[in-house]
Amino acid sequence: MLARDSQRAADTPRMGAPEWLALFALSGLWGGSFFFFKVLVAELPPFTVVLGRVGIAALALNLLLWIRRDPLRLTASQWGPFLFLALINNVIPFSLIAFGEIRISSGEAAILNATTPIFTILVAHFATLDEKLTPARSLGVVFGFLGAAVLIGPEALSSFGRGNLVGDGACLLAAAVYGLGAIYGRRFKGMKPLKIATGQVTAATVILVPLATLVDRPWMLPMPTAGAWMALLALALLSTAVAYLLYFRILAVAGATNIVLVTFLLPGSALVLGAAFLGEVVTGTALAGMALIGLGLAAIDGRPLAAARRLLDGRKHPPQNGASGVGTKA
Repeated sequence: MLARDSQRAADTPRMGAPEWLALFALSGLWGGSFFFFKVLVAELPPFTVVLGRVGIAALALNLLLWIRRDPLRLTASQWGPFLFLALINNVIPFSLIAFGEIRISSGEAAILNATTPIFTILVAHFATLDEKLTPARSLGVVFGFLGAAVLIGPEALSSFGRGNLVGDGACLLAAAVYGLGAIYGRRFKGMKPLKIATGQVTAATVILVPLATLVDRPWMLPMPTAGAWMALLALALLSTAVAYLLYFRILAVAGATNIVLVTFLLPGSALVLGAAFLGEVVTGTALAGMALIGLGLAAIDGRPLAAARRLLDGRKHPPQNGASGVGTKA
Protein backbone atom coordinates (compact mmCIF):
# COMPACT_ATOMS: atom_id res chain seq x y z
CA MET A 1 0.00 0.00 0.00
CA LEU A 2 2.79 2.42 0.91
CA ALA A 3 4.62 1.66 -2.33
CA ARG A 4 1.45 2.20 -4.35
CA ASP A 5 0.79 5.54 -2.63
CA SER A 6 4.40 6.60 -3.24
CA GLN A 7 4.12 5.70 -6.93
CA ARG A 8 0.84 7.61 -7.23
CA ALA A 9 2.46 10.69 -5.63
CA ALA A 10 5.42 10.41 -7.99
CA ASP A 11 3.10 10.18 -11.01
CA THR A 12 1.01 13.20 -9.98
CA PRO A 13 1.81 16.22 -12.20
CA ARG A 14 3.70 18.95 -10.33
CA MET A 15 4.85 22.50 -11.06
CA GLY A 16 8.59 23.14 -11.07
CA ALA A 17 10.36 26.50 -11.41
CA PRO A 18 10.44 26.37 -15.27
CA GLU A 19 6.71 25.66 -15.36
CA TRP A 20 5.94 28.55 -12.99
CA LEU A 21 8.00 30.92 -15.15
CA ALA A 22 6.22 29.69 -18.27
CA LEU A 23 2.86 30.08 -16.51
CA PHE A 24 3.54 33.73 -15.64
CA ALA A 25 4.67 34.39 -19.21
CA LEU A 26 1.50 32.74 -20.51
CA SER A 27 -0.64 34.89 -18.21
CA GLY A 28 0.87 38.02 -19.75
CA LEU A 29 0.25 36.79 -23.30
CA TRP A 30 -3.32 35.69 -22.62
CA GLY A 31 -4.06 38.65 -20.39
CA GLY A 32 -3.75 40.90 -23.43
CA SER A 33 -6.19 38.80 -25.46
CA PHE A 34 -9.22 40.26 -23.65
CA PHE A 35 -8.10 43.76 -24.59
CA PHE A 36 -7.42 42.74 -28.20
CA PHE A 37 -10.83 41.07 -28.47
CA LYS A 38 -12.52 44.24 -27.19
CA VAL A 39 -10.72 46.35 -29.81
CA LEU A 40 -11.55 43.96 -32.64
CA VAL A 41 -15.24 43.27 -31.96
CA ALA A 42 -15.87 47.01 -32.27
CA GLU A 43 -15.06 46.65 -35.99
CA LEU A 44 -15.46 42.98 -36.94
CA PRO A 45 -17.98 40.17 -36.22
CA PRO A 46 -16.90 37.38 -33.83
CA PHE A 47 -16.27 34.52 -36.29
CA THR A 48 -14.12 36.76 -38.49
CA VAL A 49 -12.09 37.88 -35.46
CA VAL A 50 -11.53 34.28 -34.37
CA LEU A 51 -10.67 33.16 -37.92
CA GLY A 52 -8.09 35.94 -38.15
CA ARG A 53 -6.64 34.91 -34.79
CA VAL A 54 -6.20 31.20 -35.55
CA GLY A 55 -5.54 31.64 -39.29
CA ILE A 56 -2.58 33.98 -38.86
CA ALA A 57 -1.28 31.84 -35.99
CA ALA A 58 -1.55 28.72 -38.19
CA LEU A 59 0.42 30.38 -40.98
CA ALA A 60 3.15 31.49 -38.57
CA LEU A 61 3.51 28.11 -36.85
CA ASN A 62 3.45 26.10 -40.09
CA LEU A 63 6.10 28.44 -41.50
CA LEU A 64 8.23 27.87 -38.41
CA LEU A 65 7.94 24.10 -38.83
CA TRP A 66 8.83 24.43 -42.52
CA ILE A 67 11.92 26.49 -41.67
CA ARG A 68 12.93 23.79 -39.19
CA ARG A 69 12.38 21.17 -41.94
CA ASP A 70 9.83 19.37 -39.79
CA PRO A 71 6.46 20.17 -41.42
CA LEU A 72 3.16 19.14 -39.89
CA ARG A 73 1.94 15.91 -41.44
CA LEU A 74 -1.27 14.64 -39.92
CA THR A 75 -2.55 11.20 -40.77
CA ALA A 76 -6.24 10.52 -41.39
CA SER A 77 -6.56 9.11 -37.86
CA GLN A 78 -4.94 12.21 -36.33
CA TRP A 79 -7.24 14.76 -37.98
CA GLY A 80 -10.26 13.71 -35.90
CA PRO A 81 -8.64 14.30 -32.48
CA PHE A 82 -7.11 17.60 -33.65
CA LEU A 83 -10.43 18.83 -35.03
CA PHE A 84 -12.13 18.04 -31.72
CA LEU A 85 -9.32 19.71 -29.73
CA ALA A 86 -9.58 22.78 -31.97
CA LEU A 87 -13.34 22.87 -31.46
CA ILE A 88 -13.24 22.83 -27.64
CA ASN A 89 -9.97 24.73 -27.14
CA ASN A 90 -10.26 27.39 -29.87
CA VAL A 91 -13.40 27.64 -31.98
CA ILE A 92 -16.11 27.46 -29.32
CA PRO A 93 -14.47 29.37 -26.41
CA PHE A 94 -12.83 32.04 -28.63
CA SER A 95 -16.13 32.67 -30.42
CA LEU A 96 -18.08 32.80 -27.15
CA ILE A 97 -15.66 35.31 -25.61
CA ALA A 98 -15.69 37.50 -28.72
CA PHE A 99 -19.50 37.34 -28.78
CA GLY A 100 -19.67 38.09 -25.06
CA GLU A 101 -17.33 41.09 -25.24
CA ILE A 102 -19.70 42.81 -27.65
CA ARG A 103 -22.03 43.07 -24.64
CA ILE A 104 -19.78 43.17 -21.56
CA SER A 105 -16.46 44.69 -20.59
CA SER A 106 -13.15 42.90 -20.89
CA GLY A 107 -12.93 43.06 -17.07
CA GLU A 108 -16.14 41.07 -16.67
CA ALA A 109 -14.89 38.57 -19.25
CA ALA A 110 -11.67 38.13 -17.25
CA ILE A 111 -13.62 37.50 -14.03
CA LEU A 112 -15.76 34.85 -15.70
CA ASN A 113 -12.70 33.29 -17.33
CA ALA A 114 -11.24 32.82 -13.83
CA THR A 115 -13.87 30.13 -13.22
CA THR A 116 -12.08 27.80 -15.67
CA PRO A 117 -10.15 25.92 -12.92
CA ILE A 118 -13.43 25.12 -11.17
CA PHE A 119 -14.72 23.32 -14.25
CA THR A 120 -11.34 21.77 -15.04
CA ILE A 121 -10.78 20.33 -11.57
CA LEU A 122 -14.31 18.90 -11.52
CA VAL A 123 -13.87 17.30 -14.96
CA ALA A 124 -10.36 16.05 -14.07
CA HIS A 125 -11.68 14.41 -10.92
CA PHE A 126 -13.97 12.15 -12.96
CA ALA A 127 -11.92 11.84 -16.17
CA THR A 128 -8.36 11.24 -14.90
CA LEU A 129 -6.60 8.95 -12.45
CA ASP A 130 -3.88 11.35 -11.27
CA GLU A 131 -5.72 14.69 -10.85
CA LYS A 132 -8.36 13.93 -8.25
CA LEU A 133 -10.17 16.62 -6.30
CA THR A 134 -8.58 17.26 -2.91
CA PRO A 135 -9.49 19.63 -0.06
CA ALA A 136 -6.38 21.70 -0.83
CA ARG A 137 -7.31 22.08 -4.50
CA SER A 138 -10.88 22.96 -3.59
CA LEU A 139 -9.67 25.62 -1.18
CA GLY A 140 -7.21 26.91 -3.79
CA VAL A 141 -9.96 27.33 -6.37
CA VAL A 142 -12.07 29.31 -3.90
CA PHE A 143 -9.16 31.62 -2.96
CA GLY A 144 -8.16 32.08 -6.60
CA PHE A 145 -11.61 32.99 -7.78
CA LEU A 146 -12.16 35.39 -4.87
CA GLY A 147 -8.81 37.00 -5.59
CA ALA A 148 -9.65 37.51 -9.25
CA ALA A 149 -12.99 39.07 -8.27
CA VAL A 150 -11.40 41.40 -5.70
CA LEU A 151 -8.66 42.37 -8.16
CA ILE A 152 -11.14 43.48 -10.81
CA GLY A 153 -13.15 45.32 -8.14
CA PRO A 154 -16.77 45.62 -6.98
CA GLU A 155 -17.58 48.14 -9.69
CA ALA A 156 -17.24 45.52 -12.42
CA LEU A 157 -19.10 42.91 -10.37
CA SER A 158 -22.03 45.27 -9.75
CA SER A 159 -22.92 45.30 -13.47
CA PHE A 160 -23.59 41.55 -13.65
CA GLY A 161 -27.12 40.75 -14.75
CA ARG A 162 -28.01 44.30 -15.79
CA GLY A 163 -28.97 43.65 -19.37
CA ASN A 164 -25.75 41.69 -19.96
CA LEU A 165 -26.97 38.22 -19.08
CA VAL A 166 -26.29 36.91 -22.59
CA GLY A 167 -22.73 38.22 -22.57
CA ASP A 168 -22.08 36.89 -19.07
CA GLY A 169 -23.49 33.50 -20.01
CA ALA A 170 -21.39 33.28 -23.17
CA CYS A 171 -18.14 33.95 -21.29
CA LEU A 172 -19.07 31.58 -18.47
CA LEU A 173 -19.81 28.83 -21.01
CA ALA A 174 -16.45 29.54 -22.63
CA ALA A 175 -14.74 28.89 -19.29
CA ALA A 176 -16.55 25.55 -18.96
CA VAL A 177 -15.48 24.50 -22.47
CA TYR A 178 -11.88 25.53 -21.72
CA GLY A 179 -11.98 23.10 -18.79
CA LEU A 180 -12.84 20.26 -21.17
CA GLY A 181 -10.08 21.33 -23.54
CA ALA A 182 -7.43 21.20 -20.83
CA ILE A 183 -8.37 17.61 -20.00
CA TYR A 184 -8.63 16.42 -23.61
CA GLY A 185 -5.30 18.05 -24.49
CA ARG A 186 -3.51 15.52 -22.26
CA ARG A 187 -3.94 12.82 -24.90
CA PHE A 188 -1.34 14.60 -27.09
CA LYS A 189 1.32 14.36 -24.36
CA GLY A 190 3.80 12.35 -26.46
CA MET A 191 3.87 14.95 -29.25
CA LYS A 192 6.10 18.04 -29.36
CA PRO A 193 4.34 21.22 -28.10
CA LEU A 194 5.07 23.00 -31.40
CA LYS A 195 3.38 20.23 -33.36
CA ILE A 196 0.34 20.19 -31.05
CA ALA A 197 -0.08 23.97 -31.20
CA THR A 198 0.29 23.98 -34.99
CA GLY A 199 -2.12 21.10 -35.46
CA GLN A 200 -4.70 22.72 -33.18
CA VAL A 201 -4.79 26.16 -34.83
CA THR A 202 -4.59 24.61 -38.30
CA ALA A 203 -7.63 22.43 -37.53
CA ALA A 204 -9.41 25.46 -36.05
CA THR A 205 -8.78 27.38 -39.27
CA VAL A 206 -10.25 24.51 -41.30
CA ILE A 207 -13.43 24.70 -39.19
CA LEU A 208 -13.71 28.50 -39.21
CA VAL A 209 -13.15 29.24 -42.89
CA PRO A 210 -16.58 27.93 -44.01
CA LEU A 211 -18.24 29.11 -40.77
CA ALA A 212 -17.05 32.72 -41.08
CA THR A 213 -17.74 32.70 -44.83
CA LEU A 214 -21.36 31.62 -44.41
CA VAL A 215 -22.21 33.68 -41.32
CA ASP A 216 -20.12 36.87 -41.51
CA ARG A 217 -19.48 37.25 -45.28
CA PRO A 218 -16.17 39.01 -44.57
CA TRP A 219 -15.76 40.25 -48.15
CA MET A 220 -18.72 42.58 -47.53
CA LEU A 221 -17.24 44.12 -44.38
CA PRO A 222 -15.49 47.52 -44.36
CA MET A 223 -11.69 47.50 -44.25
CA PRO A 224 -10.47 47.40 -40.61
CA THR A 225 -8.49 50.34 -39.26
CA ALA A 226 -4.75 50.21 -38.68
CA GLY A 227 -5.37 49.81 -34.94
CA ALA A 228 -7.54 46.76 -35.55
CA TRP A 229 -4.88 45.19 -37.79
CA MET A 230 -2.25 45.71 -35.09
CA ALA A 231 -4.54 44.19 -32.46
CA LEU A 232 -5.25 41.20 -34.72
CA LEU A 233 -1.56 40.55 -35.38
CA ALA A 234 -0.73 40.78 -31.67
CA LEU A 235 -3.67 38.51 -30.81
CA ALA A 236 -2.65 35.91 -33.41
CA LEU A 237 1.13 35.90 -33.04
CA LEU A 238 1.62 36.61 -29.34
CA SER A 239 -1.62 35.63 -27.59
CA THR A 240 -2.12 32.53 -29.76
CA ALA A 241 0.99 31.18 -31.54
CA VAL A 242 3.56 31.86 -28.81
CA ALA A 243 1.04 31.32 -26.00
CA TYR A 244 0.06 27.84 -27.14
CA LEU A 245 3.68 26.76 -27.35
CA LEU A 246 3.93 27.56 -23.64
CA TYR A 247 0.51 26.10 -22.91
CA PHE A 248 1.20 22.63 -24.29
CA ARG A 249 4.65 22.52 -22.71
CA ILE A 250 3.17 23.20 -19.25
CA LEU A 251 0.26 20.83 -19.87
CA ALA A 252 2.61 17.95 -20.76
CA VAL A 253 4.69 18.39 -17.60
CA ALA A 254 2.29 19.73 -14.99
CA GLY A 255 -1.17 18.52 -15.98
CA ALA A 256 -4.55 20.08 -16.63
CA THR A 257 -5.41 21.36 -13.16
CA ASN A 258 -2.10 23.23 -12.97
CA ILE A 259 -2.23 24.78 -16.45
CA VAL A 260 -5.56 26.46 -15.71
CA LEU A 261 -3.96 28.34 -12.82
CA VAL A 262 -3.10 30.85 -15.55
CA THR A 263 -6.71 32.10 -15.42
CA PHE A 264 -6.10 33.38 -11.88
CA LEU A 265 -3.06 35.33 -13.09
CA LEU A 266 -4.67 37.08 -16.06
CA PRO A 267 -6.14 39.96 -14.00
CA GLY A 268 -2.76 40.36 -12.28
CA SER A 269 -0.91 40.65 -15.58
CA ALA A 270 -3.42 43.27 -16.71
CA LEU A 271 -2.77 45.22 -13.49
CA VAL A 272 1.00 45.16 -14.04
CA LEU A 273 0.68 46.24 -17.69
CA GLY A 274 -1.70 49.05 -16.74
CA ALA A 275 0.65 50.37 -14.06
CA ALA A 276 3.70 50.13 -16.34
CA PHE A 277 2.28 51.60 -19.55
CA LEU A 278 -0.90 53.49 -18.66
CA GLY A 279 0.06 55.10 -15.35
CA GLU A 280 -2.69 53.27 -13.45
CA VAL A 281 -2.42 53.31 -9.64
CA VAL A 282 -1.99 50.00 -7.81
CA THR A 283 -4.59 50.16 -5.03
CA GLY A 284 -4.89 48.31 -1.75
CA THR A 285 -7.81 46.36 -3.19
CA ALA A 286 -5.60 45.20 -6.04
CA LEU A 287 -2.90 44.05 -3.63
CA ALA A 288 -5.50 42.18 -1.55
CA GLY A 289 -6.71 40.43 -4.69
CA MET A 290 -3.19 39.41 -5.63
CA ALA A 291 -2.63 38.08 -2.10
CA LEU A 292 -5.74 35.91 -2.37
CA ILE A 293 -4.58 34.62 -5.73
CA GLY A 294 -1.22 33.78 -4.20
CA LEU A 295 -2.97 31.79 -1.46
CA GLY A 296 -4.95 29.95 -4.09
CA LEU A 297 -1.83 29.05 -6.06
CA ALA A 298 -0.09 27.88 -2.90
CA ALA A 299 -3.04 25.69 -1.90
CA ILE A 300 -3.34 24.04 -5.30
CA ASP A 301 0.41 23.51 -5.71
CA GLY A 302 0.63 22.07 -2.19
CA ARG A 303 4.36 22.45 -1.57
CA PRO A 304 4.29 25.77 0.37
CA LEU A 305 1.63 24.34 2.70
CA ALA A 306 3.61 21.11 3.12
CA ALA A 307 6.74 23.11 3.99
CA ALA A 308 4.80 25.15 6.56
CA ARG A 309 3.39 21.94 8.05
CA ARG A 310 6.88 20.44 8.37
CA LEU A 311 8.11 23.63 10.03
CA LEU A 312 5.27 23.55 12.57
CA ASP A 313 5.86 19.86 13.26
CA GLY A 314 9.55 20.58 13.82
CA ARG A 315 8.70 23.23 16.41
CA LYS A 316 6.25 20.96 18.21
CA HIS A 317 8.69 18.02 18.25
CA PRO A 318 12.27 19.37 18.39
CA PRO A 319 15.03 16.79 17.88
CA GLN A 320 16.46 15.21 21.04
CA ASN A 321 20.06 16.14 21.75
CA GLY A 322 21.50 14.91 25.04
CA ALA A 323 24.87 16.63 24.51
CA SER A 324 23.29 20.03 24.41
CA GLY A 325 21.18 19.42 27.49
CA VAL A 326 17.97 20.09 25.54
CA GLY A 327 15.20 17.57 26.17
CA THR A 328 11.72 17.07 27.43
CA LYS A 329 10.52 16.78 31.00
CA ALA A 330 9.18 13.46 32.22
